[in-house]
Amino acid sequence: MTTPQAAKQIVRNFYADLDAAPAESLAAVMAEHCSADLSWRGFHPFNEIMGGNEVAAKFWAPLRQSLTRLQRRMDIFFAAENRFDDPGGTWVCSMGHLMGLFDKPWLGIRPTGKMAFLRYCAFHRVEDDRIVETAMYFDIPHLMMQAGLAPFPEQTAAQLVQPGPMTHDGLLFETQPESEGKKTLAAIEAMITDLGQWDSGLTLEDELAQTWHDDMIWWGPSGIGATYTIERYAKQHSGPFREGFSERSKTKHICRMAEGHYGGFFGWPNFTAVPSGGFMGMPATGKTGEFRVIDIYRRDGEKLAENWIFIDLLHFWNQQGVDVLARTTGISGHEN
Repeated sequence: MTTPQAAKQIVRNFYADLDAAPAESLAAVMAEHCSADLSWRGFHPFNEIMGGNEVAAKFWAPLRQSLTRLQRRMDIFFAAENRFDDPGGTWVCSMGHLMGLFDKPWLGIRPTGKMAFLRYCAFHRVEDDRIVETAMYFDIPHLMMQAGLAPFPEQTAAQLVQPGPMTHDGLLFETQPESEGKKTLAAIEAMITDLGQWDSGLTLEDELAQTWHDDMIWWGPSGIGATYTIERYAKQHSGPFREGFSERSKTKHICRMAEGHYGGFFGWPNFTAVPSGGFMGMPATGKTGEFRVIDIYRRDGEKLAENWIFIDLLHFWNQQGVDVLARTTGISGHEN
């Protein structure tokens, strides 16, 4: 098995080559650093893509042609072994923004000629010195809002270009104490246990206080927004979310891991639920919908302090019969 430190270097080399390559060389970069049968998962409308050539052609080349002079601005970077045996392995997580000049249309979103930020988070599984699996989630509605579009009704939390950790220590290029990663994973798993109940017998705020600091920050996806302190998080997201859904399934993750004070997970999907009304200003549909989610956490002491969340809201609402991307841009046929 590739060690976490070796995997980090493999992904850093991949990023360096990918970010420096001209659009016509992206497929060659993918071939050099990724396995021939790379499994790549991305948010709607990209979904699942097989093979590095296809990822370069369908995702990276169009994005690079639209967001020119692209920069990768990483805020968090860590690696660890997956706590699950299937698929197991060593994974590297990277989170931040891809920033460029929005010069050409992308997914029907009209360019602004101005700086634009695409929030992203990626999990890469590394095996035999190659990236064999990637989950790369990105906040397309946030880019739409930067272009003056309104994909969703006004929400309860704040819509922002989101900063990295308050502590500015999220780039874990060096090895971290194993004991710290274990503490972080334990804090995350305690929170997951609480979250999965929805009926702990405690008030929502008291439940949250078991695993979160009172001055927690929840950096949610555009369309939901970011919120600060347990009291406001309960009021502006967690409470409305629980009220807006029923029949939530059990949580299932493909990868869950932690290193140092940072950790996170992703699923495909993480869980399903039925909208019973009121969520994001949309009516109840009675249809089960999938939630594809990445969560990244910073632990401070014994509790969680910050949380960055990526939710494929375009996919969720597409399952409910609402093509938010087409409705907002006026262009249909985005499926790959």
